[in-house]
Amino acid sequence: MLGGSFNPIHNAHLRIAAEARGACQLDRVIFIPAADPPHKPLAGNVSFEHRSKMVSMAIDGSPGFEMSTVEAERGGKSYSVDTIRTFGERLPGDALFFIIGADSFLEIGTWNRYAEIFPLCNLIVAERPGCPIVNRLEALPAAVRMEFMPDAETGSLIHHSGTSIFFITGSSLDLSSTEIRRLAASGAEITKYVPPNVAAYISQQRIYDKCQ
Repeated sequence: MLGGSFNPIHNAHLRIAAEARGACQLDRVIFIPAADPPHKPLAGNVSFEHRSKMVSMAIDGSPGFEMSTVEAERGGKSYSVDTIRTFGERLPGDALFFIIGADSFLEIGTWNRYAEIFPLCNLIVAERPGCPIVNRLEALPAAVRMEFMPDAETGSLIHHSGTSIFFITGSSLDLSSTEIRRLAASGAEITKYVPPNVAAYISQQRIYDKCQ
């Protein structure tokens, strides 16, 4: 599961998904656009329909990539813990992995009911430029740190429930949705940062004109 506002989805999201799939031998990666992100207002007030359409276009033809509209179907704030529980109920025999960036991992203590997430699924933390994780265990909120044991061989953190937190490092792209929106609003070329069909859709629909 890879959640996000995807405003817009860009090449770093796609690379993270591909690397996580390879590193943890995932059968598939499900992209989950947030319907109502809880942490910050949605820049440009871009609709869920536009953002989910861009995700669908970006992953079209990519084996092992899917999209879910579960957060729009559920309604209310798009809390990760609720989404993870939903997939646990829908896929009771599957091992679940939730993919997040290092920046989100460093702020996980601010998430709604974050401590409930760790027994529900494994986490895959992807390196992000400017967000070094110097000490993986110490990066966790103090309230849950004692629930984990470092694995010296793999560098992962093992939760007492049996799930783990895995870390992917070394090949992150320095891309920002904020900068892509700014470029799109100014009429600049963005095909270096997003798939060509997504760039064309953004231009045709004038999605980020209001972000100027």
